[in-house]
Parts: sequence; structure tokens; C-alpha cells
Amino acid sequence: MLNALVVDDEPLARDRLVRMLTSIGGYRIVGQAGSGQEAIAQAEETGPDVVFMDVRMPGMDGLAAAQHLAELDVPPAVIFCTAYDDYAVEAFSSEAIGYLLKPIKQEDLVQALNRIRRVNKAQLTELQQSSFFQSGGRTHITSKNRRGIDLVPVSEIRLFQADHKYVTAYHGDGEALLDETLKELEDEFEGRFVRIHRNALVSIPHIDGLERSTDGQYYVRLEGLDIRPQVSRRHVSPLRKLLEQI
Repeated sequence: MLNALVVDDEPLARDRLVRMLTSIGGYRIVGQAGSGQEAIAQAEETGPDVVFMDVRMPGMDGLAAAQHLAELDVPPAVIFCTAYDDYAVEAFSSEAIGYLLKPIKQEDLVQALNRIRRVNKAQLTELQQSSFFQSGGRTHITSKNRRGIDLVPVSEIRLFQADHKYVTAYHGDGEALLDETLKELEDEFEGRFVRIHRNALVSIPHIDGLERSTDGQYYVRLEGLDIRPQVSRRHVSPLRKLLEQI
């Protein structure tokens, strides 16, 4: 059972989300707040595992409140709930786990909650405080889809793979289509991802090992991913040296 705090300046929106969480089960509502200031005060008092945060609120908005929550000794996971899709970039710096567009659909809420269920409080804290994953570049990427915008933690991404003019990020919850180029991602996440082919970058912490086929071709085995991306011949030796060092 995870403790949840619901923050929205509209009482009807709070009530609807509380009903949805109650129907899904597995969550205890420890408080409700109508502003960012109230959210911080209640979070300090109740210690929620997850905070469902509206973005636009009078006084301190949700983005500012999330920044304060991230500084708590044990910061909660934050899922933004908003009617606007133009705040996702700002949400990067708030360690948000999810970004849901109103009116929130049950299936989208369940998907966001599944991310929370896989990560307990201690693991969330470790992830947010890890110098390895904060050492450069964004902590999250955004991907537009039919529901709005997905906010995907970079720490969950196993593989960036290019196909023509698009790049697909394969992560723990599935995949996300990006508009960025592989070169831009390689430059931003240097030291966290390594190029293994002209069309692929893999997450260094998620590498399980190398496999060699009968025809001598190498493939990378990645934790939690069925796809085995191919390693080009020119990248085999550098990749082996890297794996010997970690």
C-alpha cells in the first residue's frame, strides 16, 4: 500500500482523482491540497510515496512545489496532472515520474502508477540522488503520443535506436518515439550511453553482456529488454574494453 497526496486547486478534480485511485486500489490517500504551499506542508507531515500535482495553481504552482519536494530527505515521486501539454520540459528538473493530461483516462493513470509500483521509496531516493544519472543532460525525455506527452526517466531507457529520421527509445514500460537525432542524444548523454552501431546507443548500466552468432556477428544483451541490438565491427573492440572497466 503506497501513500498518495492529491494536489489541485479545483476540488472536483481532486475528488475525481481520489475516486479513480480508490477504484484502482493499492493506494492510501493521506491528504489533499489546493496549492503548492499546502502540498509542501502536507508532504512534510504525512511523507507520501507519490504526489499527484496540478501545474497551474494560485500562489506557488506545481512546478515550484515539486522542486521543493525533491529536496526532502525522502522525496516522493511526482506525477503531474494538467490540462496543458506545454510544461513537460520544465517538469524535467522536478524529477517527475509521469505527466498526465486532463481529463485523465483510467488506462493512462494505471500506466503511470505501474512505474511507481516497480520502484520503492528507497530506490526512488537513490535514483534521484545518484551522481551517475545527474552527471549531465536531462533526467527525463518527453515523447508525444495520442494521449498527450509521456515523461520517461532516462535511467529506465535501455536503447536508443534510429530508423530513418526518427529515434525510438526502448525503456522499462515500452518504447517512445523521439524527434531528436542519435548524434544529439549521444553528445548529451556521453558516459551514460555508448554507441555500438551507426543506428544504436545502449545504456551502459543495463548491459548484461555480449553475444556472438555463428557467423561472427556480435549483439548486446540488455537487462529487461528482449531486443538484441547489433554491434558493428568497428565498435566491438571499444565496447569490450568498456565492459572490462565496469
